[in-house]
Amino acid sequence: MTLDALRKERQAWLTWKNIAPLRDLLATLPDPGGSTFTCNDIFTLKNPTFCPQTKEEISRVAWELRPWRKGPFNLFGTLIDTEWQSFMKYNLLAPHLNLEGKIVGDIGCNNGYYLFRLLEKNPKLLVGFDPSPLYKTQFDFINHFAQTQIVYELLGIEHLPLYEHRFDTLLCLGVLYHRSDPVGALKALAKGLTKEGELFLDTFMIDGDEPVALCPGKSYSKIPNIYHIPTIKALENWGEKAGFGSMEVLDIVPTNSNEQRKTEWILGESLENFLDPNDATKTIEGYPAPKRLYVKFLR
Repeated sequence: MTLDALRKERQAWLTWKNIAPLRDLLATLPDPGGSTFTCNDIFTLKNPTFCPQTKEEISRVAWELRPWRKGPFNLFGTLIDTEWQSFMKYNLLAPHLNLEGKIVGDIGCNNGYYLFRLLEKNPKLLVGFDPSPLYKTQFDFINHFAQTQIVYELLGIEHLPLYEHRFDTLLCLGVLYHRSDPVGALKALAKGLTKEGELFLDTFMIDGDEPVALCPGKSYSKIPNIYHIPTIKALENWGEKAGFGSMEVLDIVPTNSNEQRKTEWILGESLENFLDPNDATKTIEGYPAPKRLYVKFLR
């Protein structure tokens, strides 16, 4: 299938019966004229011309767009207290990002929080890939007021080789363990880069010196679509098989309730429900508790 055909097919996803009413809400939003944003830990939108009633209507739309996973955002005084304190991950990566004048992609971009934050790095072009119609709708909601030139594609990792741009820098955060073929996913990411391109990636990891991976059963931390959780050496070997020249470990960070927690802006459970109540070093299934490995791959 061609890229244009893919785009047309996936644009139709925005008309699904559970998404169309949310898209209709976007049509009720006020003119964004005069809106400004600040790229801090809380991505903040302001508009001195909005009256209390207008702000309340915007807040109501935000509430209807739950669950909000990545953030947080402050929309004209309404704090969207997202499940993830995503600024913790962004602040870890930011010192390593030199994006001035570059074509940059975020693969698995969710609602675009990292894309909005990356504006401060002055890239030439920002593109997000995520096949979720809900997250696209959340992005469009925020961008209605931010009025950025960020491009959001309802595409996945597997479509990178088809894309019209090759990227100088790619981010792929919290995605690889959702792919049943991690080497295939890394190959697609490599094909999406320029010859001198770089990939910043984070994934669940397990401790160990051997090139092995944990393959969970029905779920890991109550998440059903977790396929492979590698050691550092296993991830390095996957990258080599995918065509990357080198891998640099940037950090290793256990996930805790400061970073991921239940708030009123999500539906359902969060980290505290995913761990063994008697031993926080294990998941509810008995596996090692979530620990994230941050790496930089070079072509």
